Order: sequence, then C-alpha cells, then structure tokens
Amino acid sequence: MLLIHNIGLLQTPVGNTSLGGVSQGENRKYRNASVLIEGETIVEIAHDGTLPACPPDTERLDAQGTFVTPGWVDAHTHLVFGGWRQHEIPLKLKGASYLEILQSGGGILDTVRQTRQMSEDELFSRAMGFLDEQLHFGVTTTEIKSGYGLDLENELKQLRVIRRLNEAHAMDIVPTCMAAHAVPPEFSGRTDDYVQYVCNVILPRAVKEQLAQYCDVFCETGVFSPEQSRRVLETARSLGLGLKIHADEIDAIGGALLAGELGAVSAEHLIATDDAGISALSAGNVTACLLPQTSLYLNKNFARAREMIAQNVAVAVASDFNPGSCPSLNLQLSANLAYLRYRMTPEETLTALTLNAACAIGLGTRLGTIEPGKQADLTLWNTDGMEMLCYRMGTNQVRAVVKRGKVV
Repeated sequence: MLLIHNIGLLQTPVGNTSLGGVSQGENRKYRNASVLIEGETIVEIAHDGTLPACPPDTERLDAQGTFVTPGWVDAHTHLVFGGWRQHEIPLKLKGASYLEILQSGGGILDTVRQTRQMSEDELFSRAMGFLDEQLHFGVTTTEIKSGYGLDLENELKQLRVIRRLNEAHAMDIVPTCMAAHAVPPEFSGRTDDYVQYVCNVILPRAVKEQLAQYCDVFCETGVFSPEQSRRVLETARSLGLGLKIHADEIDAIGGALLAGELGAVSAEHLIATDDAGISALSAGNVTACLLPQTSLYLNKNFARAREMIAQNVAVAVASDFNPGSCPSLNLQLSANLAYLRYRMTPEETLTALTLNAACAIGLGTRLGTIEPGKQADLTLWNTDGMEMLCYRMGTNQVRAVVKRGKVV
C-alpha cells in the first residue's frame, strides 16, 4: 500500500461523467489531506490532519504541504510522427495560411512523407521520448491519433506504434484512427475515392487488428466536407469505433452540427464554431475538446469556451501536440491559456484537464478524479493551488507523479 500524506490542498472534480455548466466549476477540496492507495486503486481519502488506518509496512510519500490533483489527461495529440516543420515558419511570417501551406503540398503532407520514411522502431523510440516529456509535465494519460500515414501500410504502422507505446510506457494511451486527416498525393483531386478507401480498406483493417478505439476526421474547408465526414464516421460507428471529429478549426462548415447529430464523444478545435454549433454540441451531449495552444501558434481566434460552458457543453482542454500547428506537449501551457484567453476559472480548468478530458477518451469511470475506487493517478505540484498553476507560465510546476499507485 502507498499513503500520500501531508497534502496541503487536494482538489478534484467528482463523478464518472463529463461536467458542463455550473457543475464544471465545482471541485471538491480537502485541506491537510492524505490518500491511501492499494495496488492501483484509491481506497480512502482523509483530511483535516487525520490519517487512514493502514498496515505498518505501508509505503509513505510526504507531500510536504504541496498541492495535489488527479493526473492530467491530454485528450488530443498527434504524437507519433516523423520529422518537424520548422521550415514553414518563414512562410507563415510572410502570411501563408495553414490551408495554403497544405494545398501547396506542405503541412500535413510534408509530415506524411517523413513519417512514411521512418520505420516502426524509429517512430516508437521517438514517441517514447515524447511520452516521457508529457509525464514530466504531469500528464498521466494521453490520446494519440494516426493520420500521418494516409495509406493502409503506414496508418497501420502508426497504430501499431501506438499499441506498443501503451504496452511499454507507464502512461495509459488511447488510440484513434485518423486516416481521414488529409488527402494523400496519390489521391490528389479524388477526395471521394480516398474517403471510400478509408471506409472500405483502412478502417476495417484497423478494427480487425484491434488497433483503434476511436475514429476521427478533419471536417474542414479544403479537406473533407460534412458529407464526406459523415461517411467516414458512420462507417466507423458500424465497425464499433467511437466517434471524434476535428470541427470548425478554420471555418464553421457544419462539423459541430454533425458531431451533435451523430452524438460523437467529442468535437475538437471548435475555433470558429457559431451559435448553432454550440447548441448542437449541447443537444448531442458532445464534449468540446478545445486546443488553445493551436490558436496561439496559428494566431487564430480562441474558441468560445465561456458560451459553451453556459450552454451546458462539457469543455475539455488538450494540447494538440503535432509538428505543424502545435509543436508543444506542455499541457500546463494549455491551462495558462484556458485561464487567460478562454476566461475559464481555475476550477473549470482543472475539470477540463482531468474528468472531462478522461470522458472525451472513454475513461471517465476509471480516471479523472481522486475518489475511492478510481485508478490511483495523481500529480503533486510545487504550488499551493490551482490558481498558481493557471497564473504561473514558463516553469514546470510538477513535484512528483503517481501512476497506477506507483511514483514514476
């Protein structure tokens, strides 16, 4: 058993389902607390200086009066990829847009070329380093999307790497097949044919080999239309995959409406989502997975988090780590931006980074809160509360990370 004691403040959302509206800002707070862990499971929480009864051989971790939260969950990454795209910076400084770079053969397609050139072992070794870095920043669970293969061989290669990472690394990892991330060069000008290829070839193989839990699609101007995205998602649902959608990142072409109609577990980005889109997310009980670092990096507007929360849309906040539009996996920076640019309270932000993020990847019954019966994933911080984590920028505030009941 492990006893974490002398916790100055323990703060956590509660429950197994995503929280929107007023509930998103309701955290339980324990002063002078302790947490008793047996194996991988939280068994008891005490506070006000009391200690749970435990055997004399119980391992003890002194939190030394610091702040403790559930382990943070990054619900949106593209962590397995080849190369970088720093050479695009001069183009961006001259005013080239994200879609213009993509349409000229750069952007995602550049990363596809570099990812296809790397072996499975090379991608695995590189991604293990990224996961170590995430863990160093207090993240204990992450989602990883494919989408830099864009053919059967290389999409499966990425998904096999993700499975190996989940088996080898301390973190829990949720795999998402995003073969509909862009149209590869060999299908240039034949988007409908590529959609058919994704639906008839890639998705069935990913499911047959049990390599994915979710399917995502980039519903955006110049990429996949709402009708094409619907075909991908309805095929995925028929195969037993959960549904996610990159929606309204640049233009509100109907991605959020489609997410609400299909009851997707999450809609992601939502920078340009309009009133009708927010209403659709609320009606469909879709978690809004917002990515503030992408808005910062692309110099775009920030998603309308306050309006979403007001309409009872559960908001999660993630990193979007990828080589093109968010070359950062520091989820603490996302927390800073959620506070500064989304105007979310520290309590709402914590829920967004833990319980709502866990629910956005299907793990809310197991992760995202510090409660008896939940998996023992906790982050200890060198701060006195969530306000400091939202306020302090540029310095890693992690003191220690506990994953599945073990200090890692």
